[in-house]
Parts: sequence; structure tokens; C-alpha cells
Amino acid sequence: MDDWLDIVADPIDAAGVIASVSHPAAGGVAVFLGVTRAEDRADRVSLLALDYEAYRDMAVNQLRDLARRARERWPDLLRLAVVHRTGRVDIEQPSVVIAVSTPHRADAFDACRWLIDTLKAEVAVWKKEVWADGKGTWVAGN
Repeated sequence: MDDWLDIVADPIDAAGVIASVSHPAAGGVAVFLGVTRAEDRADRVSLLALDYEAYRDMAVNQLRDLARRARERWPDLLRLAVVHRTGRVDIEQPSVVIAVSTPHRADAFDACRWLIDTLKAEVAVWKKEVWADGKGTWVAGN
């Protein structure tokens, strides 16, 4: 089992992450890309980017625990990858890429959704919104 679990400072190679879960027995591959979206606050100030920080050693260990738990829930899970970015992530760029392969599509969808939801709730990664007016807003529950 070659899971790809990492916290990285450089832009994520989404195609590489997806390719890493390829498996001859896979009938389903599910992918989630969490990207920075453009938005405006009520006062018409635009979001420029998101800044992510992580306690890397702790976060990688937490990702390993997520992978272990996912494999307990979906024993047929073939391969999985969870790669999260730190640093500045511009509009339309991915901050997290999750990919899983399973023999059947339903398990792939379910495992992928569980991984992102649980990552957001449990992993030591923090997000700050960077606004055009120069202000930053830390976001709870990234």
C-alpha cells in the first residue's frame, strides 16, 4: 500500500496525485480538489488568496491516522492520496487534493468525502483569508 500523504509548500501537482491512485482493480476513482474561490465581503472587498499554515509533523501523522481509519471503514480501498498545501494559495489554485481508488464507485465517493470532511475537522492546518484591503481573517475549521 503506497499512500501519498503529505503537507507541501509548493503548488500541488493534481494530475500526479490522481495518477498515484491508479490501480488495475479500480472500478472507481474519486477526486476532490479544494480550490481558492473568488469572493467578496459585504463591503465589496475582494478575496485575493488564502494563506495556510500547518504543524507539519503533527499534520502528516494525522493524515496517516486518517488513511488507517479510511482503510478500516472501506477495506477494499486500493490506493489513496491526500496532499495539502501550505503558504499562499491564489484564486483557482488547489490547496488540497484527495484521490482514492476502489473496486466500486460508491466506496470511492464515500471515502473521498469522508477524508476531506475529517481532514477539515481534525488535521493541524490553519487557513487565513487575505483580502484586497490588506486585512487577514483566520478561519475556524479550515
